[in-house]
Amino acid sequence: MKDGYADVIVDISAGELDRVFQYRIPQELADQVSAGTLVTVPFGRGNRSVKAYVVATGSRPQIEEDKIKDILSVPTEPVSVESRLITLAAWMKKTYGCTMLQALKTVLPMKEKVRRKKKRRLFLNMTREEAKLQAEEYGKKHRAARERLLRALLEEEPLDYDRAQKDWKLTAAVIDKARELGIIRVEEEEVYRIPPMAGFDRPAGRELSRQQRWITEEILRESGGERRPCLIYGITGSGKTRVYMELIERTLARGKQAIVLIPEIALTYQVIYQFWQRFGRQAAVIHSRMSQGERWDAFDGARKGRISVMIGPRSALFTPFPDLGLIVMDEEHESTYKSESTPRYHTREAAAARCRIEQAQMVMGSATPSLESYYACQRGAYRLFTLKERFGNGQLPQVTVADMREELREGNLSVFCRKLQEALRERLEKKEQSILFLNRRGYAGFISCRSCGCVVKCPHCDVSLSLHGEGTLMCHYCGYTAPMVRSCPQCGSRYIGGFRAGTEQIEKLVKEMFPSARTLRMDLDTTRKKESYSRILSSFAAGEADILIGTQMIIKGHDFPGVTLVGILAADLSLYAADYRASERTFQLLVQAVGRAGRGERKGEAVIQTYHPEHYSIQAACRQDYPAFFEEEMNYRSLMGYPPAASMLAVQGSSLEEGQLALGMEYLAKYVRSAVKDKDLAVIGPADETISRISDRYRKVFYLKHPKREFLSALQRRMERYIEVNPGFRKISIQFDYQI
Repeated sequence: MKDGYADVIVDISAGELDRVFQYRIPQELADQVSAGTLVTVPFGRGNRSVKAYVVATGSRPQIEEDKIKDILSVPTEPVSVESRLITLAAWMKKTYGCTMLQALKTVLPMKEKVRRKKKRRLFLNMTREEAKLQAEEYGKKHRAARERLLRALLEEEPLDYDRAQKDWKLTAAVIDKARELGIIRVEEEEVYRIPPMAGFDRPAGRELSRQQRWITEEILRESGGERRPCLIYGITGSGKTRVYMELIERTLARGKQAIVLIPEIALTYQVIYQFWQRFGRQAAVIHSRMSQGERWDAFDGARKGRISVMIGPRSALFTPFPDLGLIVMDEEHESTYKSESTPRYHTREAAAARCRIEQAQMVMGSATPSLESYYACQRGAYRLFTLKERFGNGQLPQVTVADMREELREGNLSVFCRKLQEALRERLEKKEQSILFLNRRGYAGFISCRSCGCVVKCPHCDVSLSLHGEGTLMCHYCGYTAPMVRSCPQCGSRYIGGFRAGTEQIEKLVKEMFPSARTLRMDLDTTRKKESYSRILSSFAAGEADILIGTQMIIKGHDFPGVTLVGILAADLSLYAADYRASERTFQLLVQAVGRAGRGERKGEAVIQTYHPEHYSIQAACRQDYPAFFEEEMNYRSLMGYPPAASMLAVQGSSLEEGQLALGMEYLAKYVRSAVKDKDLAVIGPADETISRISDRYRKVFYLKHPKREFLSALQRRMERYIEVNPGFRKISIQFDYQI
């Protein structure tokens, strides 16, 4: 029988993940060893027996065979959380085409061990009467520092070590000497660095509606059966968070732990605070703005059982819970769930994989589900639950669509339509709050006509052409180019160009129009500091401003009961972005934005400004009608062969040498065209990326379309082998990115 070999890592906590060691798998252990298995191996010159984790297996030795040692045994102890995470890393390597080390560095964040933070406190080692006498004795002997130490402890016991040094001017030498003499004792305790959270006064209640209770019970029943991922499609304000928290409470009651994934931690402080109010210090938060020490404490607390609920963006998925029972993925449609660095995993897929490994339940929720998730529900891979009404007595806002072409024809050159101006004035008079949302997502220089709404599009890919410099329009899917137009090709108008207004300009116009209005602005410039998100949101929630102006970050998951008006400026900016998902993302943004209005006792109103009021994504968003949008959008995706109707793989190349990159990408695309004879395979490109150069690295891409994901995965492995044996690719970095 042919020998098998295993690559192992020896010490996860030490962070030595850049080095793997190869061992031979004895035939009697062959059926027991796979990626993630805990094994015992002889290590080092002394061949001391140590535990290691298998990260990959294979049939070829990577070093001289006489230098390869045998695995000693496979311990029978229960499978550890590290082992399960390594199994997840192996799945990521196979699915996304990264190296095992890249996958390990993603799923094992606990490798970044840091020093413990300790709190030291001083105590008297004698009675208070003895301490008073000793202090008097030190005073007589002019031992002023020791006398001061005892006086401090008589006034405050225990005494914080840092306070003793700062407020009582006691040096470390004085404290150490007093401890040596037995006068005092110093006790240490570990301090867990939990970042403070700004609070909001609207905790989610525990009461559930009949529909919410039914959904909760059905999901729990699913978790005891097939364990299909469950999707809760609920309109804005329908109470999805209440269902999540009830499921988490039931999970904790069974002695298991839960992960709550949210798109971006800084944008959902209200949601986090609700979880803290319900679960107290059992819940913790993890995100990129935390210090390394805070992140270490959060993961270490999860591993040791001090924390049972972890809340955070993508990285929270890899929390080392020993007995994971539930993963909740809120706002599952958000694009931030897709990793932009290698491995290019999607959190939805990785979470489902971890649930399979851990035998846990996955629950997703959104008012605007991704087409991929809703399509999976249609096929029976996911289970769908629907909440069609707002919780309590809440009502959906009244929506008005303002045709900006008509505004222009009637002489209104303002950024604001007349309806929105009137509505803002009315809210200020009533002391009610408003939100102005500038839809900047997808802004990449597309060209549109203000007179008729015409957008210059690629004749081959049905996406908008992007403006490069001032002279060229380009498609970033197939590379088609055309000269910049100076008049509208449809109506001949000179009012053609790109939208140039930003949030700062909008705020200035609001102040000119309504001088007495109190405004807050929330965008990249105003949220650079660590606590700026919570400060702005807390101020607005407390009624310290009348109008909140901002980009996407102001419409995600926030619940402001005083807001009765939402104005959506320039919906077309995302509608005609150079991306096949433009209509879907526009619909999602509009529904989320409209949903911020009328969440309190007073009915809300929303005004959508657009040059294309007849577009199906805008019409469906007005009615909050997701099924109608899904049907229209799937027809378009099926016609064009875009996901989820088909699978699509982006092959992305970058290099410091522009000519080498262009040649390499052409050769790789030609290899695919010549090596694969399949009528269902489409190869599009190569073309420049949307941003064709970053940090002096040139960037190109081509796309592969096929009905089956498995076909593209096999083709990806063939391309990897082709790249490996061709020296021309040594100066080119190639990444594979599945479009999901």
